[in-house]
Amino acid sequence: MAIFEYPEQFLVLTISTLLFLVFYLASRRGKKSPEPTVWPVLGMLPAVVLNLRRIHDYATEVLSQCGGTYNFIGPLFWNIDMLFTSDPANIHHVLSRNFSNYPKGPEFRKIFDILGDGIFGADFELWEIHRKTTLAQLSHSDFYTYLQRSVWDKVETGLIPVLDDFCKRGSDLDLQDIFQRFTFDNICKFVLDYDPCSLCVELPYVPCEKAFSVVAEPLLHRHIFPEWMWKLQQWLNISGERKLMEASKAFDEFIYPRVSGFDNINHGDHLNVLKAFEKVYREKNNIINAAASNSGGLRKFLKDTSLSLMLAGRDTTSTCLTWLFYLIAQNPSALIKIREEMEAELCLNENNKKSWTAAESQKLVYLHGALCESLRLFPPVALEHKAPIEGDILPSGHYLHKNAKLIISFYSVGRMETVWGKDCLEFKPERWISSKGGIKHEPSYKFPAFNAGPRTCLGKEMAFVQMKMVAATIIHHYNIKLVEGHPVSPRDSIILQARDGLRVVLSKIT
Repeated sequence: MAIFEYPEQFLVLTISTLLFLVFYLASRRGKKSPEPTVWPVLGMLPAVVLNLRRIHDYATEVLSQCGGTYNFIGPLFWNIDMLFTSDPANIHHVLSRNFSNYPKGPEFRKIFDILGDGIFGADFELWEIHRKTTLAQLSHSDFYTYLQRSVWDKVETGLIPVLDDFCKRGSDLDLQDIFQRFTFDNICKFVLDYDPCSLCVELPYVPCEKAFSVVAEPLLHRHIFPEWMWKLQQWLNISGERKLMEASKAFDEFIYPRVSGFDNINHGDHLNVLKAFEKVYREKNNIINAAASNSGGLRKFLKDTSLSLMLAGRDTTSTCLTWLFYLIAQNPSALIKIREEMEAELCLNENNKKSWTAAESQKLVYLHGALCESLRLFPPVALEHKAPIEGDILPSGHYLHKNAKLIISFYSVGRMETVWGKDCLEFKPERWISSKGGIKHEPSYKFPAFNAGPRTCLGKEMAFVQMKMVAATIIHHYNIKLVEGHPVSPRDSIILQARDGLRVVLSKIT
């Protein structure tokens, strides 16, 4: 009889032995400095595994000590050596000045294969097609009218009834889950003209909606462990790779039926996302299919396009709102200032207003600053993966050879004293308000929450409008208190969600 009846038993034993060795070596080292030790054969892996549950904070500690750029050395033969940076000069160089030398690249597309040929993984002509088509939709004259109507409809039919129900029952709730459902329903309505109604009193389980949270962690782990390891897990259908495959199935089952019947979508004569992408596909299918990683025709192109837009619409906005309410719940003085600003600018007490326009929400400067602080301290997309086409020397003096792995830590940038000053860890919306009382601009390489350069997020203004309307509604109607003893910390994932959610108790303001 064989010692291992199934191959996954051997894999589990091998990985367990390796992890035991890693923890043993790391614990014996007992270093006070965060800079990882380079061990024979294992490289710096022991420090990474030991800090995996707080990987973003650990990377920040190392980068802070080492001048903002650090070369990570992986185990022998694993081919996962990479350069980490949070240096604004390097960010500006890579994402703007030398943009053409830093596409997403084949390594990125392998790691993020679940996203297919949507805008996130696209390069060159395919990326330009995605960006131009999406920008045309967001720039349409009817877009903000549609957005305003869509947000208020979901507030009135979903958000308020759900929050009122929790208040009535006196039970706590996961505010992160509420925001994820809200933004999922909204982006589905915009892209697919279908409202799954995941945000309702029953809080139904929608596999596609939950799949977005599931994929974030395994995708980060693909950066840390070698390709052969996660490919083997994929073949054996175990661990995070199994979760990715299940999530991919959930995406397909939800999106494919809706992109097949998109002809009935009617946002207006021109404001129709899928029809716009169908048109561009028929006009440029040769370019699209040549650039695609796995050409599957129009249906797959529309599915991948929809998936990327849904990811952008659900995860980034909901994550920012989650951390905003975590931060203002800990800073009651900021909450008071937001309420005072709302009363003054929206005339809430005078007219007993229950809703306001997107244009009126632009007057909420202090709330805008609070959202920027949330994005600075907890950027929804925690890191960016780049690989140069040709060798390059960064402004920091570090050399990158062709196809080298470069990781830009957006999370670390917002927490560097050299970038934001000694109060960088403090929540201070005032830092975003100019001396004249307007919104203060910061360069994107210093504040890369919406990326920087040509790949700057197209939905930035859309996100701010939606976040202000949702945040102001909750702040106006409810008192928010964090559940005592509930841990709140970032997940070790690509999207910087709260690991165990954000549990709060709400009470209505009478």
